[in-house]
This record gives sequence, C-alpha cells and structure tokens, in this order.
Amino acid sequence: MNPIVHAELSWLMTQRLEARRDRILVVCAGLAPDLDGLSILGGGELYARYHHLIFHGYVGALVTALTCAALARSRLWVGGLSLVAFHLHLLCDLAGSGPGWPIWYFWPTSLHEWFWDGQWDLASWQNSLIGMGATLLCLACALRYRRTALELLSTRWDAEVVRALRLRFLGEGKPSP
Repeated sequence: MNPIVHAELSWLMTQRLEARRDRILVVCAGLAPDLDGLSILGGGELYARYHHLIFHGYVGALVTALTCAALARSRLWVGGLSLVAFHLHLLCDLAGSGPGWPIWYFWPTSLHEWFWDGQWDLASWQNSLIGMGATLLCLACALRYRRTALELLSTRWDAEVVRALRLRFLGEGKPSP
C-alpha cells in the first residue's frame, strides 16, 4: 500500500483526538514502519534486504508508540492509537505489498517470516479501492469534524477545502434568498 493511504487510514482513526498535534503523531506512527524503506538510498539490493525487516516489527512498534506518547498531549490515547496505526500499516503491507514479500515481525530476536499466500500486488484493484475509500472518508470528515487529512500539511488549505465541502453538501455559507 502506498504511504498516502497509510497516512489516510491512520488519520481516520484519530478523529476523537482534540489536538492536531496528537493526530499528526498518530499519522507519523502509521507511516513509521517505512523508515526502513530509506535503505533504498543504499541501492536496490539493500532495499530488498532491509525493507520490511528493520522497522516492520515489535521493536519499531514499541519505539514508535513510546516516542509518540512522550510527545503527545493525550499520552495514553496517542500511545495506544500509535500502536494500532503501526500495526494497521503492517497488516496492509501483509495484504497488499505484493506476493512473496514477508515481514520479519520478531526481528532482531527471530528471523521468522510472516506472509500471506493471498497477497495482492501493490498496483492492484484492491489497493486502489481501499485508497479511494480512505480518501472519500477523509473528505467526509469535513462534514462532521470540520477537518480533512489536509490538516496534516496546512491548516489554511484544510479550512478552504472544509469550507468548499460544507458549502457544496450542507449549503453552509450560501447567501440567504
């Protein structure tokens, strides 16, 4: 699954958190497993060897959740949601990163591979459908929570998108006849 969808899925689970900072931390937790993807900077061989190994396991989950909780306003909630977002990323990778690409969850204490025989390709219809659904749900949050996942990048841009969506679907901001 691509990083945008990982971010959207993580952001969707944060809607009960009041602080934007806490929502951003949980999204970072949902993206954190791909830190081992930086191995691509050393070339394709290093990437093939270390992506899904170094940070796609319990050590990465613990480091991520503890770091996010330490930086959060709602520490307990952010710590818990960070663990959920991290593991949702792993589940999505197990399902939709491509056949034959395992996760070594217990590394460095074990090299036992986790994989699923039904894995679908990264460019599959399943990943596309999940991505479209996540994007639509993120936009729908404008109607209920008055924010979209665009808040991760810019509160000003987010406010404009929210205004446009609320005008279109709820009629807010229309001049009275």
